[in-house]
Amino acid sequence: MHLPAMRRRAPRHARHAPSPGIPARIPELDALRLVAALSVALFHYTFSGWAGGTTTVPYEELGAWTRYGYLGVDLFFMISGFVVLMSAWTATPRRFVTSRVARLYPAYWFAVLATALVTLVLGGELFTVSVEQVLVNLTMFQAVVDVPDVDVVYWTLWAEMRFYLLILALTWIGVARSRVMGVLWGWLALTALVEAGLLPRAADLVVQSEFSHYFIAGMALFLARQGRMTWPLGLLLVLCLGNAVHRALGYAAAVGRRYSVTYDEITVAAAVIVIFAVVAMVALGATRRLGRPWMVSAGALTYPLYLLHAHLGFILIEHVGATVNRYALLLALVAAMSAMAWLVHRFVERPVAPLIRRTLA
Repeated sequence: MHLPAMRRRAPRHARHAPSPGIPARIPELDALRLVAALSVALFHYTFSGWAGGTTTVPYEELGAWTRYGYLGVDLFFMISGFVVLMSAWTATPRRFVTSRVARLYPAYWFAVLATALVTLVLGGELFTVSVEQVLVNLTMFQAVVDVPDVDVVYWTLWAEMRFYLLILALTWIGVARSRVMGVLWGWLALTALVEAGLLPRAADLVVQSEFSHYFIAGMALFLARQGRMTWPLGLLLVLCLGNAVHRALGYAAAVGRRYSVTYDEITVAAAVIVIFAVVAMVALGATRRLGRPWMVSAGALTYPLYLLHAHLGFILIEHVGATVNRYALLLALVAAMSAMAWLVHRFVERPVAPLIRRTLA
């Protein structure tokens, strides 16, 4: 007598392995992440700190160049569009949420608590923080209830969270090339409507027209890598690039007014074009021979480095800046923050993330 064949569950390692054609990591993207994090850190340390009156240690010579370092955030968003869609391509909604929570929260919780503690002890008049503010910040949804960030860099996490909600919706309806293409064109169309004033300002909470073109372009490049570069994808990337340059020039003008400087429009436009070109080259495999294992290790430091560097760095600059050579201080600060990022990755992210995955799964 023959019994019906039973469906066997795949081994745990097989269930979590990347599907064919989707690499677990792209080393060059990890290297770009580190470049983005360092550019933002240098922007804060050598330009926005003293130009904005937060610190009193000037870096006029470096600041002429590092004032463009805020564009590292633009690079972050474009990489995020690629890698987050890649992580969701074969994921269930629960698995996607689990992976994002395990990826984001361990280092973030540590950063919030560490930054708050240092602020309470050494912040003085530079920064202040309250217990309520810290507790709300631990949720990462402080923007929803209009509670100030414990650290200035956390604003980008709210932008990322709204993007993740879009990807989560895709995992519910099924991530397929045709559906993603529809979402990308629809998102770009909504961006144009917001910019034209044809949608209420509240709609931009979802559309994120200031940076949507980077997320869209990153997702489009993932589709191109998975299949091929078609003319609709190429057109989408060209339109995203045009809007990115347009919005970047307006954003640069706003940043310039804040710090009483003038940004060179050609430099800003060129930087945006380079971001698109470099990420496209990496995403489409043109730089595959350049990938090295150390890039993956370096990329692991990016997130904790980004979370920790700003307010902690400003406080340290103010406490020792008057007694230490400013360039020695800068090198020591970058090295110290990088070392702290490694410690957080090694002793917080690596042990805590698996616990979160097991708990949520």
